[in-house]
This record gives sequence, structure tokens and C-alpha cells, in this order.
Amino acid sequence: MARSTRSDDWGFPRWREYGSTRAATTVRLCDRHGCEEVGDRPAPKSPNSPERWYFCEAHAAEYNRGWNYFEGLSAEEAAAREAEERRDTSGYSESKHNSWAGPGDGTRSRDEIRALDVLELDVDADFDTVRIAWRRLAKSNHPDIRPGDKDAAMRFQAIQAAYDVLKAAEERRQWRPG
Repeated sequence: MARSTRSDDWGFPRWREYGSTRAATTVRLCDRHGCEEVGDRPAPKSPNSPERWYFCEAHAAEYNRGWNYFEGLSAEEAAAREAEERRDTSGYSESKHNSWAGPGDGTRSRDEIRALDVLELDVDADFDTVRIAWRRLAKSNHPDIRPGDKDAAMRFQAIQAAYDVLKAAEERRQWRPG
């Protein structure tokens, strides 16, 4: 009897159901010794290391309860790292009550946010605050006030460009139908 070399998969339409393959599915088991559950939750083996453990849900929870982020640091170093990370995530903690995360609420473009950074303002500053900050910074960095200071001249140009960006955005918002 001749062996059949014919396949059931003849292209489209498929003659077999989706997801039916003949190869075995590879399943990674939990890395905890003796556990036979699926290990689908990665956990770092050490801080700043690309290597990972793969645990089941129960062992991942146990691992996370015992994880000490500040292990190996003195009390001063741990406090400094915590303060630095809290400073970097301040926009996230302020926005928790609004149910969104990150700086801004999506009404400002990336250029507007950069312009607000140049003017040393928060992302939720209104245009009156922008005008006040622009006048203060422009007066202190104006080339007539600081003749010969190249850094002040560059800062003045950046401040003026940032104000122009924010002024154009404010004008667009005012003339928007709605």
C-alpha cells in the first residue's frame, strides 16, 4: 500500500480548524523546585539583570512579598534613591485622582509641553501664567539687560520661541468651533 503524502491544508479555505497542529505545545513550568504549574510570570533574578525566573501565580506572589528593592544600600542611599524616584514620578502621583497617568491630559502637544518646560511651568498652566513667566524670564535674559552674554541671548531666543508656540496654540484653542 502506498503512503499518502497528501496534506489536509490546501491553502484557503482551510480544511482543518484553526489552532490544530500536530506539534506539541511548549509549556514552561514554574522555576520553584517541585512545582508543576505553568511558569508564565517573569521575575528578575537580581536588580538590573536581564535574567529572569518564571513562576506560577502563587510563587510569584511569594517572591514579590520578599523582594527588597533597596537591598544592599545604606539608609542614606536608599532615602536618596527613593527621593529621586518620587521626584521623577510626581506627575503620576498628582494625576491619580483623575484616572489618567503621565504628564498632561492629552490637550497639549509635545511641542507645547517642551515650551512649558523652557518657561519652567507645569503642564497644566493656563495662558495667563505662561504670559507672566514669559515676561519674567524675558526681562531677566534680554540682550539689552545683559549685553555680551551669549548664554543669556540663547536663553532669550528659546524663551521667545516657547512663548510663540504657546501663543499660537492658545489662539487655535480660542478660534476652535465648539
